[in-house]
Amino acid sequence: MLKKWDLILAGGGLANGLIAWRMLQRQPALSILMLEAGQQAGGNHTWSFHQSDLTPDQLEWLLPLVAHRWDGYEVAFPDLNRTLPGGYLSLTSDHFAAMMSQALGENLRLNSQIADLSPEHVELDDGQVFYARTVIDGRGYQPNPAMQIGYQSFLGQQWQLTQPHGLKRPILMDATVDQLNGYRFVYTLPLTPDTLLIEDTHYIDSKAFDVDEGRKRIQHYAAEKGWRLQTLQREEQGNLPITLAGKPENVWQQERQQPCSGLRALLFHPTTGYSLPLAVALADLIASQPVLESGTLYKTIKTFSLRQWRQQRFFRLLNRMLFLAGSPAQRWQVMQRFYRLDQGLIARFYAGKPTCFDMARVLTGKPPVPVGEALSAVLKKTPRLRAF
Repeated sequence: MLKKWDLILAGGGLANGLIAWRMLQRQPALSILMLEAGQQAGGNHTWSFHQSDLTPDQLEWLLPLVAHRWDGYEVAFPDLNRTLPGGYLSLTSDHFAAMMSQALGENLRLNSQIADLSPEHVELDDGQVFYARTVIDGRGYQPNPAMQIGYQSFLGQQWQLTQPHGLKRPILMDATVDQLNGYRFVYTLPLTPDTLLIEDTHYIDSKAFDVDEGRKRIQHYAAEKGWRLQTLQREEQGNLPITLAGKPENVWQQERQQPCSGLRALLFHPTTGYSLPLAVALADLIASQPVLESGTLYKTIKTFSLRQWRQQRFFRLLNRMLFLAGSPAQRWQVMQRFYRLDQGLIARFYAGKPTCFDMARVLTGKPPVPVGEALSAVLKKTPRLRAF
């Protein structure tokens, strides 16, 4: 008799991995199959978040997947250097993959290229077909004409150094570097006393990113810091969507009742691109469902996604005002001004939960971009993208 799974997860990235992890904790009797196209779940990524982004209960069930934790983080701008308090944590793809393999066992199928799927079946390119009560598509962001976005594009390299680097905590944003006619910063995670992840990051209007130039810039940055690079352990590249405007209802209509997760479900912070906090919230939501029928789950996830979209309106307005106005080479001033604000406000901003007072505080005062251009960007419903 043909097996019918309770849940098939199409894609083994962060969002689907967290769903599997939480489902196995909350409903261990369910049969779950994960189909991943790559050689390991999680691909080749590093996912970070602030401890204040999650509730204590969420942090507790996620902790076994966390590979690194630091107390506080730093930012640097031409006229500001600041250390901010609070836990900062990271998941690494290798540890994530090992934990998924341990949790799912033979129910994690790697090198599985999906040819077709529906809310209740998945067909692989080798002809194998799997059936389930519901299928969740978590295969990453899908560009859609109903959305106007820019990108936070980055190249990251993990290096073993010849000697200790001396960093006590991450540098989330070093914008003292050459802006290259846009907004650019370097992001650094001290993984061990002599190992660093260094990312060259740009806010741009497309996925275009010169990898070779990015490698040179990382080499140059490390040399300026006095870090002697010895062995390149791994390299990752990414393009995080930054939302400016859109019609999410149209996106969901085009999914044709297909339950989705992660970036594909528009679940990411519209300004920072961080996706882990919403992936955790979605995993909790799905694991709490008494019934996993595809139609019901589609409505549940869609409702959650659209509610997040409405709550993120301020961030989309801010993206248009801050990144479509003023000189591209001077946009670092926007973030420098932001990081002068109260540390509680900054934490709530990252968590996607600013108060009305927070929003007013961000928007008031002397703006770092021309007022006329800021107002014009705010009023644009479908802004024309350019480098930012």
